[in-house]
Parts: sequence; C-alpha cells; structure tokens
Amino acid sequence: MVTKRLSELKPKEKGLVIGVSGRGSIYRRIIDMGVVTGTEVEMQRAAPLGDPIQIKVKGYHLTLRKKEAANIKVEVD
Repeated sequence: MVTKRLSELKPKEKGLVIGVSGRGSIYRRIIDMGVVTGTEVEMQRAAPLGDPIQIKVKGYHLTLRKKEAANIKVEVD
C-alpha cells in the first residue's frame, strides 16, 4: 500500500482514510462530513485548474478545496 494525500489522487482512484490533520472549523467540517479514519473515499474529478476537487464518500459527493484535501492522508492499493 502507498500513502498519499487525498489531493494527489487521480480520478476514479480509491483510498482508505488513515488520518485527517488540521484544526479549526475546516477540520471539524471534514470530520462532520464523514471523512474519518477507516472510511473509503474515491476521487471523482477536479476542476479544470485543479481546484476544487470532488470526492465520493459514504455514497455521496463532497467538494473540497485542494488545500483542504491535502490534510487528508489515504492508503492506496
């Protein structure tokens, strides 16, 4: 398994969340949206300039800024 930041995943690539760093309201929002350790996430697409990105987590789509996604570490097969 390879460890990457969520912001580094390519479209349709899946990973398992192994950690979320950061603090404050953005950190709390990410956790509240279900992006927690042990959750599978799938990169859906990125905007033409790479920001924001859309991921699929727990059956729904979530849009994050690339800076926010960089705080999420995932394990990829």
